[in-house]
Amino acid sequence: MLDKKKIKEKLEKERDILLEQMKDMGKLNPKTGEWETIPEEFDIPEADQNDAADRFEDFEARSGMMKVLESRLKGILVALKGINRESFGKCEVCKKDIEMTRMEANPSAKTCKKHLGK
Repeated sequence: MLDKKKIKEKLEKERDILLEQMKDMGKLNPKTGEWETIPEEFDIPEADQNDAADRFEDFEARSGMMKVLESRLKGILVALKGINRESFGKCEVCKKDIEMTRMEANPSAKTCKKHLGK
């Protein structure tokens, strides 16, 4: 049987960790509700084009990571919102219970292992 209290605690913990990571890389735009990556600040002026390129690459990597974290956060928020529904913990494809091992590994899972990626 699915322990919704345990799953909820795990989701809340993961949500808090994600929010901390996202705050380290950017800020939430209150107008759009989207997270925006902020470039790291350096105390020294650009020494050359290589330094500028390195900063740009770092910003791009951080932006990519922000998108991954934001997507994960959205999944967690959806799961927290629907945790008290009867359909929580059921596969969206076959409507059977999602395996406990899957729910423990990914408490915001929407499908069983058989339908993973669908």
